[in-house]
Amino acid sequence: MKPSLPDFRILERQYRTALLDDVLPFWEKNSLDLRDGGFFSCLSRDGSVYDTDKFVWPQCRQVWLYSMLCNRLERREKWLEIAAHGVRFLRAHGMDREGNWYFALARDGTPTVQPCNIFSDCFAAMAFSQYARASGDEEAAEIALRTYRNILARKENPKGKYSKAVPGSRPLRAFAIPMILLNLTPEMEWLLTPEEVRTAIDRCIRDMTGLFLDRARGVFLEFVAPDGLHVDCFEGRVTNPGHGIEGTWFLMDAAQRTGDRELIGTAVDALLGTLRFGWDEEFGGIFAFRDAGGKPPQQLEWDQKFWWVHMEALVALAMGYRLTGREDCLEWLGRVHEYTWAHFPDPEYGEWFGYLDRRGEVLTPLKGGKWKGCFHIPRGLFLCADHFSKIAGGGGT
Repeated sequence: MKPSLPDFRILERQYRTALLDDVLPFWEKNSLDLRDGGFFSCLSRDGSVYDTDKFVWPQCRQVWLYSMLCNRLERREKWLEIAAHGVRFLRAHGMDREGNWYFALARDGTPTVQPCNIFSDCFAAMAFSQYARASGDEEAAEIALRTYRNILARKENPKGKYSKAVPGSRPLRAFAIPMILLNLTPEMEWLLTPEEVRTAIDRCIRDMTGLFLDRARGVFLEFVAPDGLHVDCFEGRVTNPGHGIEGTWFLMDAAQRTGDRELIGTAVDALLGTLRFGWDEEFGGIFAFRDAGGKPPQQLEWDQKFWWVHMEALVALAMGYRLTGREDCLEWLGRVHEYTWAHFPDPEYGEWFGYLDRRGEVLTPLKGGKWKGCFHIPRGLFLCADHFSKIAGGGGT
């Protein structure tokens, strides 16, 4: 049956109101460390701080989020100052002497966890690039560009000396690397040459769709052999539906740059294939992990339902429907929207829960931690509202 067409203006208001009147005020009230700088990300349900360690991913992501809103939604001095508050702390404490970004810091900025992979660097490059655009801070732009160059130099061995793998024993490539670079490179475009941008984006697209996309199953694998062959082991069979879904809208975003309708179709097919594979038909929601071969997943949290996975699905489905008008995107959008809004928002204290069990019950009431911060939910609310506005205005395909 053809799905009924929602009122996209109402959806736009719902998502934008949640962003501006609920989620952002929660972080603005509770996360700023006015004594030592930076942000608290370990927040209890009511916003109280339960741990003062500062993880670099959420620090950078919050800087990026508020800078991005200044650049794309509205230039508010309060938002720019929040971003600057994070930048000052990160500039003073976030990097080692070689310019690699730490994973974790104590409250006062003392490093506690080494630069054990390049993902802190990726979020730092995004943050300083957006902040430089919002503020005109030339030093921030230089930090962003230097960090991006460092990422490219380290991407073939992203963990470096911190890798636990025995060299040459079972070489695997990770989907997360081309995926995050496909998102990061357009962020850096204003600081790069057109050739650098084109080369990096083309390589990411080629790797994601040529090496990691299991077209028979319609899903992305998290790890493959360097030549793209599938490896029959835990790592080689694991699928992370959230990564795959997020990656599809990165692909769609890249495809819009050149009007590549075939790539948009490939991305939407992968999005829908991942949703069919990752959806829990018994209790609803999207599984955190699945084994592509149907074997027991090694991740004990495989059947949990994560906030970011569902938010990224809403972004990808809204974008997919806007670009293609496909009814299956619209049907899935309704299904994921209904589940997400029924389970994750907290009507009592605001913001959203992050971790549900398989049945949709809240596993932990925290609003922030090592991984959950001021990023996926506000970014997703902003992007969905933007897509809904364009659909309602006739700015679809």
